[in-house]
Amino acid sequence: MAARRTTRHRALVPPLRDGLDPTRVVLPAAGAPGDPDDASGGAPGPATVVGHLLARFPRDAERLTEKVAAGEVLDQLLAPVTERTPYRAGAVVWLYRDPPAGEPHVPFDVEVLHRDENLLVVDKPHFLATMPRGSWVTQSVLVRLRRELDLPGLAPAHRLDRATAGVLVLTVRREARGAYQTLFANREVRKEYAAVAPFDPALELPATVRSRILKVRGTPRAYEVPGEPNAESRVELEAVDETRGLAGYRLTPRTGRTHQLRLHMHGLGVPILGDDFFPELRERAPDDFSEPLQLLARSLELTDPFTGERRRFVSRRTLERWPGPGR
Repeated sequence: MAARRTTRHRALVPPLRDGLDPTRVVLPAAGAPGDPDDASGGAPGPATVVGHLLARFPRDAERLTEKVAAGEVLDQLLAPVTERTPYRAGAVVWLYRDPPAGEPHVPFDVEVLHRDENLLVVDKPHFLATMPRGSWVTQSVLVRLRRELDLPGLAPAHRLDRATAGVLVLTVRREARGAYQTLFANREVRKEYAAVAPFDPALELPATVRSRILKVRGTPRAYEVPGEPNAESRVELEAVDETRGLAGYRLTPRTGRTHQLRLHMHGLGVPILGDDFFPELRERAPDDFSEPLQLLARSLELTDPFTGERRRFVSRRTLERWPGPGR
């Protein structure tokens, strides 16, 4: 008897629009929470998709109505949603959200360090987000490069904080994305950072710092709590400027928790210069690009999953409070 063959169909996804991904909304069952990716609370679905969207995103009601009328809200078959489209729990709706009004231009360029059929490796400047998030959408590495290089399949293999500069790896093709992202998830990538912070002659270095770090969605910064460590960083002293009371540090994280290096340096009593989060949360105007965080993703090494080649990428940037190659 011949084996029965089955075909799996890839879910339909609308194309990018000016470098931006559409937002995926899953219509919840009655009383169920909304899709976690949407960051919105769920509610029992009304009779129509439009009715649900207007109730779910009340601040955007006027613009949503305009988008429906223009055929810019799509169902899971990529057909336009109309005012009469019935609500069906579990169905997918796609919509293109507008970029935030008044998003300041980040006046720093992204430098390409390497490009091939699978990878795009760049030198990210301070103050530019890796990908759209919160109030930063078009002013992100991902959207800028999708537009400038005409790479609709571009996606980050990992992330750098908006405040951190340095080596950032993105994948060019959707088919290659998973293999590189798996390297980062499995901690098979060696990353080295440079930082400038106060010099403490009593601090014994090198040191390995381990702690448990949590980041709650909707809060600006991560924090440490008691419990089994989930974050580990190696901290080494590279150079000292006793006149200014500063030092250059080499930081080698074994894990990649949010704000990990910033928290670990703060915990050692030598917070990184220019940090708006630690030791105190400091408000900064969106268009204030002064005093960048003195943290640089200096180099990154990985074994290419397709060729088996060991590859190393090095930033060409410097930290303004400690001029010189890589620090």
